[in-house]
Amino acid sequence: MERALVLMGCAIGAGLALIAGIGPGIGEGYAVGKSCEAIARQPEAKGDVTSTMLLGCAIAETTGIYGFVTGLLLLFVAPGIFLGML
Repeated sequence: MERALVLMGCAIGAGLALIAGIGPGIGEGYAVGKSCEAIARQPEAKGDVTSTMLLGCAIAETTGIYGFVTGLLLLFVAPGIFLGML
């Protein structure tokens, strides 16, 4: 019974951690859209806008990567650790 509860908790936690991938996708899409608008208004600022957008997208993407790594750890590492404690 304890084994089932540990596996259930890890699976639910992994699912919740992987939801973290939604935020960066929405944020990056919004940033790219606004960058396209800015470039359309001032084409001479294309280099500055593009480099700032890419830096922001790279930083935003780390949130999704952290959630993905947390989900993988909860699926493959944590059950072994928790079951070893029982």
